Amino acid sequence: MKNTIHFRRAQRQDVEFLLRLRKLTMDEHLKAAGLVLNDEQHLARISEFFDDSFMICRDSQEIGLVKFALLTDRMHIRQFQIMPEFHGQGIGSQVLHLLKKKALERQLTITLNVLLKNPAFNLYQRHGFEVEGKNELEYQMCWRG
Repeated sequence: MKNTIHFRRAQRQDVEFLLRLRKLTMDEHLKAAGLVLNDEQHLARISEFFDDSFMICRDSQEIGLVKFALLTDRMHIRQFQIMPEFHGQGIGSQVLHLLKKKALERQLTITLNVLLKNPAFNLYQRHGFEVEGKNELEYQMCWRG
């Protein structure tokens, strides 16, 4: 039986999980970019655009976060993290499929930024995202459907 992926809006009681998730999934890549964040800085990033935050759930278990905005001209993925023990199971692809479906229904492109040394870059490329720009920290990517 295939596991069902769905989203639920994040709530303030999810912040402890989100901090653990962020540290487990981002610290390594942030360090590679020359950035070291403390808990307060991670919490500030979690709180930023909190209303755009959705828990990624597999069946009834919270396994990640996707934070995205539906803007007038595009959907922008602000954050996308999955607990490490669920990597390599196709969950990232399932989430991107759901987001791409939502974007197509609204006739929107999808944009995101990804750290230069984050292996998620390969996931985005496999899903048709193209590099539109680059700075010293990250790629700016776009999917046009």
